[in-house]
Amino acid sequence: MTGGRQGIGRAIADALGAAGATVHVFDIAPPDDGVFAHRFVAANVADAASVANATATLATHPTLLVNNAGITRDRSIGRMSDEEWSRVLDVNLTGAFNMIRAIGPGMAQRGYGRVVNITSINGLRGKYGQANYAAAKAGLIGLTKTAAREFGKKGVTVNAVAPGMVMTDMARVLPQEILERAANEAALAALAEPQDVSDAVLFLLSDAARAITGEVLKVDAGQYI
Repeated sequence: MTGGRQGIGRAIADALGAAGATVHVFDIAPPDDGVFAHRFVAANVADAASVANATATLATHPTLLVNNAGITRDRSIGRMSDEEWSRVLDVNLTGAFNMIRAIGPGMAQRGYGRVVNITSINGLRGKYGQANYAAAKAGLIGLTKTAAREFGKKGVTVNAVAPGMVMTDMARVLPQEILERAANEAALAALAEPQDVSDAVLFLLSDAARAITGEVLKVDAGQYI
């Protein structure tokens, strides 16, 4: 998986490990908390050569792939720089493409695979100040559906999970007005926790979801509706 050092990604990695999977976390730098139980693989997902080199080091071909790597560079469209636009697209969208291109064909050749891409409800609805992020996450949904069509006959499912506001450690220190705005949008009394997202991912990676592909599962406490 990509982006598994902290937050939602860490919750997914830990849940996969607890379920018995051997988890390889592709990221720029290793975690520094001293309790990381997974296998770290140094890679820049935005760089195709880096991804190809990193995946070539794996002892066995992956059967599961979670694309979670993502960054933000929030700014209104009129003030957004070229670098802020391209960097977010490179990591959030091209990174997922690079990973699927590197791993998907091997899954198809072996007749089995599960891919889950972490998108966002803001890729479905847009968000002020997040043109780059929302565009990347919307593109990720298109990539999900296309990959589902291309790999489906070979036994590979490709789905997406779209979180809303998730109460990670980083989210908990956001300004109170941002948290209140998200809570007011939600239909449920409590916003999502990281485990809510990891539960959805594990479901889509499991054979319980073998007949589901090309779908976007929102985990947002009802913010989108």
